[in-house]
Amino acid sequence: MSAEAERRREEWLALGAAGVTVLLWASAFVGIRAAGKDFAPGPLALGRLVVAALLLGGVALARRESLPRGRDVPLLVLCGILWFALYNVALNAGERRVDAGTAAMLVNVGPILIAILAGLLLREGFPRMLFLGCAIAFAGVLVIGFATSQQGTASKEGVVLCLLAAVAYASGVVAQKVVLRRVSAAQTVFWCALVGVVACLPFVGQLVDETRSASGSAVAWTLYLGAGPSALGFTTWAYALARTSAGRLGATTYLVPPVSVLLGWAVLGETPPALALAGGLLCLLGVAVGRRRTLRFRAASVS
Repeated sequence: MSAEAERRREEWLALGAAGVTVLLWASAFVGIRAAGKDFAPGPLALGRLVVAALLLGGVALARRESLPRGRDVPLLVLCGILWFALYNVALNAGERRVDAGTAAMLVNVGPILIAILAGLLLREGFPRMLFLGCAIAFAGVLVIGFATSQQGTASKEGVVLCLLAAVAYASGVVAQKVVLRRVSAAQTVFWCALVGVVACLPFVGQLVDETRSASGSAVAWTLYLGAGPSALGFTTWAYALARTSAGRLGATTYLVPPVSVLLGWAVLGETPPALALAGGLLCLLGVAVGRRRTLRFRAASVS
């Protein structure tokens, strides 16, 4: 296979992985809102992470991968605490106060923070098309937020918690990007999930108590959140992140809010206003602009 053919293959694989992530993460906002009826924020985060760690641990054992090197451990711990523990708890708590679509909109402050942090810390630069696309897409999520808040679906506490989740998410992505230069996607996500489990262990007693009284639907949603958005979604994200810049990949997650709005409509009966759908179209346009021309996937050597 020629170098050009290999490059294009990497592009399509990374794009496909990013697409899977978008769909799974969009569904997570719906799943969190549904499971959150029976599980408090901390126990729900712990249950989700335990499922993910068990599944990814099985994959790691089957592949017989070596342990991360010492220099990667601090970044894995940082990513696990910020993105897998703090992000999940804050988002779970936020979604008790806002609807799925609005929560997805607020968390999507994250891609802008990712682009800025990646430019400053990872020396990815500040591509004009990327920031133009981010601006357009962010305008779209603001439209979604305005439309849903007019229906009285948001609260100040929920907004603050979702923004805290966005900061944790952006910081975790930048830390993870550095680790992925040397560690495989599956192994990176496994160790981060394991760190997240340890960080959430104070909620283990509450998780046991709430599981006993939880509905079958809530338990099923928790299992899904661990297997789908966490185990698979974070792995496909890490796979794509290892092959492109953090800023540009982050911009693709602007597709999450409109998909979350539609899924919330279909699954939870949270009917979106017409203005929210218009905001979704702006998100699509922003992602298209942000990826135009300047997007170049780079095959990374990952051991």
